[in-house]
Amino acid sequence: MKGLVLSGGKGTRLYPLTYTKAKQLIPVANKPVLFRVIEAIRDAGIREIGIVVGDTAAEVKEAVGRGERWGVEITYIHQSAPLGLAHAVKESREFLGDDRFVMFLGDNCIQGGISPLIEQFGQSDWNAQIVLTRVSDPSHYGVAELDDDGRIVRLVEKPKEPRSNLALVGIYMFDRSIWEAIANIKPSWRGELEITDAIQYLVEHGYRVYPYIHRGWWIDTGKKADMLDANRLVLEEIEHRVEGFVDRDSQLIGKVTVEAGAEVINSVIRGPAIIGENARIVNSYIGPFTAIYHHTVIEDSEIEHSIVLEHSSIVAIPHRIEDSLIGRNVKVHRSPIKPKAYRLTLGDHSDIGLL
Repeated sequence: MKGLVLSGGKGTRLYPLTYTKAKQLIPVANKPVLFRVIEAIRDAGIREIGIVVGDTAAEVKEAVGRGERWGVEITYIHQSAPLGLAHAVKESREFLGDDRFVMFLGDNCIQGGISPLIEQFGQSDWNAQIVLTRVSDPSHYGVAELDDDGRIVRLVEKPKEPRSNLALVGIYMFDRSIWEAIANIKPSWRGELEITDAIQYLVEHGYRVYPYIHRGWWIDTGKKADMLDANRLVLEEIEHRVEGFVDRDSQLIGKVTVEAGAEVINSVIRGPAIIGENARIVNSYIGPFTAIYHHTVIEDSEIEHSIVLEHSSIVAIPHRIEDSLIGRNVKVHRSPIKPKAYRLTLGDHSDIGLL
């Protein structure tokens, strides 16, 4: 099998952060979401991975390279225009050939990986397998309706009146029959070739499409709240370690990672939390579910349930920062007039003087 990762898209729901950074490269627990997707595919035994890229191709290529760090071979596929998931598959035909493949959206996090799914599909005679999970608001997703025997009846992309709460989670497995399906569908009202329409074609023409209902957590990291939720869940699960320097006046409470080169001075870090390489935490409190990325400074401040990206600084803030997603090269510092709380979504290279 081969792997296909979709890493295009503008990430408009994460503006202003994604004006200057590919959404798939924003880290969860100090690891870009795209890296987690590549690892999940590799761990399932797949070594040939195609990454579909768009306007952020240069940044993705620089970050990922050719895959040596994961022991995989990466091929980049430029999608000519953002015309839907099925269109991205269509433009990957040369890479995929007639091999079976798994397609994984590059901004998704899923508990437990996909190894069991790949093994299950590889040992079956199914033409396709789709992963579903129950969601509270299915109108934002592709939705599957099943009959009483658990077979797929129909799939609809972002329905106004969903007939099911089973959403497609962005992980699909196909054999060569997908080429017939894509060749026989037309653009939707959105002007896109929808993967849901291609799967519906397979269902209606007698192909075997197996619905797998995922029971663990799954996050589509398209919005700030989703990013923070994914960060919380992953921080709970990863294996924590202390490789940096923690002085005797500091306390690490619970699950805390301090990466190599980081310094924690006269501070309290209450986990689960992670402090990135060469970060510096001084006279501060880092609360639960916080990820501080590399080369960042937190001094005389408090922050929790937040993500802070690289080369940023938060200095002498008199009130706790919480529920925030802070970009690269951001400076947050004190101004004379003080409010009681801050909730921030800051783009890269911001310089914010708080009142």
